[in-house]
Amino acid sequence: MLTKRQKQNVMKDFAIHETDTGSVNVQIAMLTKQIAELADHLKKHAKDNHSRRGLLKMVSKRKKLIGYLADTDEKAYEKVIKKLGLKK
Repeated sequence: MLTKRQKQNVMKDFAIHETDTGSVNVQIAMLTKQIAELADHLKKHAKDNHSRRGLLKMVSKRKKLIGYLADTDEKAYEKVIKKLGLKK
């Protein structure tokens, strides 16, 4: 789970405007941070199948959001992918 400070830092880095909390850019970045934390958890707790299912759902949702961003705003897509270090 991300702390409030971590969420604020992600929002600050990826927000389109000052009060932006739910744009596609922010959602993708937030999911990426949560996926990284959950992946670390699963390295320690390999048999935690409930968390594994949650991880797969988050990865699927992020993939859909990335596809949407690529279709609607190619410049923002390139910027987010490069900043997060994701592959196309």
